[in-house]
Amino acid sequence: MKLKVLLTLLLCSVIGFSQSINDYKAVIIPVKYDFMKTENQYRLATLTKSNLLKAGFKAYYANEEIPAGLGDRCELLYVDVKKDNAFLVTKLFVEFKDCYGKIVYTSETGKSREKDYEAAYKESLDNAFISIIAQHYKYNGKTVTTQAAQTSTPVVSTVAATTVIPTPDVSDPNLLYAQPTENGYQLIDKTPKVVMKLLKTSRQDSFIAIKDGVQGSLNAKDNGWYFEYYQNDKLVSEKISVKF
Repeated sequence: MKLKVLLTLLLCSVIGFSQSINDYKAVIIPVKYDFMKTENQYRLATLTKSNLLKAGFKAYYANEEIPAGLGDRCELLYVDVKKDNAFLVTKLFVEFKDCYGKIVYTSETGKSREKDYEAAYKESLDNAFISIIAQHYKYNGKTVTTQAAQTSTPVVSTVAATTVIPTPDVSDPNLLYAQPTENGYQLIDKTPKVVMKLLKTSRQDSFIAIKDGVQGSLNAKDNGWYFEYYQNDKLVSEKISVKF
């Protein structure tokens, strides 16, 4: 009886994931994953795009211009390749996230015992994509903007619990969007490109901020967010338009 229940839940999970990835128009690929030292090291970004196209997705690198017809950024998926540490075995798996950083689908782990790094990464990534290709992705024409906004609600309420959060001007072409990370947020523009990284502090209206290699703080004041840092011993305050 327990086995039947487990199999039913597993089947529902697979169906749910399949329906979820079909809600998105295309996938954005970073040119550098966290475990890589350089952009497109071992051609992993290139191999990711090749596999995504094979799986039926439209795929674009994060540093290239996205066609206007793809609509809102929340109608796109954001792919990430993760590495499992293992002795004498290379293990990779793939995560698909929505525009707010929520995981939509995680692949099976691909493995390789090749000793050459490039060959090992290629084989393990290809093996991880077997489970993705098996999902038979096909965009279903639905819009996920409302769903994404609902997903973001807890984030807004958490930040706003003890302070008044500035209301962003959504018509601002320089508006940045906050995606949750393990220790804070990353702010992306509409292309999408990561513009700034935020680290949480003990205050909900202040973050440690890093932009273009410059470290400062992002603070809520005067109904706006301000990136403040020192340059030549002078305090610089730069207004930033952010949507959490």
